[in-house]
Amino acid sequence: MERVPRAQRVHVRAHATGAASTTLRRMLEAPRSPARVLAAFPAGVYLEVRTELEPQVIAVVTGQATRLPNAMVISGPMPGVAVGDEACVGDGSIDLGRLSLRAHRWWDPAPPLGPVPVERLARSLPALTGLCERSARRPGLEGNGAAGLLAQGCAEGSLLKSVTAAEQLVGLGPGLTPSGDDVLAGLLVALRHLGGAAGAGRAVWLADWLAAAVTFDVRGRTTPISASLLQCAARGEASGEVLAVLRGLAGRQSLEPALHRLLRLGHTSGADLAWGLRIGLAAVIDLEGGGS
Repeated sequence: MERVPRAQRVHVRAHATGAASTTLRRMLEAPRSPARVLAAFPAGVYLEVRTELEPQVIAVVTGQATRLPNAMVISGPMPGVAVGDEACVGDGSIDLGRLSLRAHRWWDPAPPLGPVPVERLARSLPALTGLCERSARRPGLEGNGAAGLLAQGCAEGSLLKSVTAAEQLVGLGPGLTPSGDDVLAGLLVALRHLGGAAGAGRAVWLADWLAAAVTFDVRGRTTPISASLLQCAARGEASGEVLAVLRGLAGRQSLEPALHRLLRLGHTSGADLAWGLRIGLAAVIDLEGGGS
């Protein structure tokens, strides 16, 4: 039997399916675009997709990883890839290493909470604050002046103070998702979801302006992964752990176990996200007069 030379051998792709965030639908259904691996871990791979407008990041993760708002969750093992490897996204699939992934179902990273009285949110604030303060997981920017100014500006509905503080926080801190970005992501999601649920028009208005300020030229101010997550947060899209805390604050599920799961994320990411949620929750209550 004649042997096929190594150079002529074709590597057959393995096919698999996953559950994808609806925020990925547009990229997956678009024509194929090149991508590259930004980071690779045993439970997840981050891909930067070179679209016509600007690069976007997709997270391909296992069920043991955080279900980020820009993720496809797969049931099998991660393909063996390294930082810098080429990939391809579009025409319904993600081609990564020898694996070709397709979405077999979709999930919403920004499900509405439904109506929630501001008085209910006001009762949740002391519980959230107490749980965070008793936790051993501390925010990466604890004591930071910009974070304090952000909380003050949001509580007052001051666009000047809020935007000034947000500009200082974008990209502040080390890591794939700097602490300042995580605080801002938690805040944006809280203002949009809790403000909308409580009918707090000023909170949603503030979320719109802060989202515009935070995402403007964001790729020049922070990491690509964090920039994509801030863009998701600006639309109200969040990880499963953050969404669970929002449901806990609204009385839809138990708050304490949901918050403990969030606080365990990363080195300080969970605590930073929780800090942003606290700032946003307090702002919704103050702007609606529920704290009086």
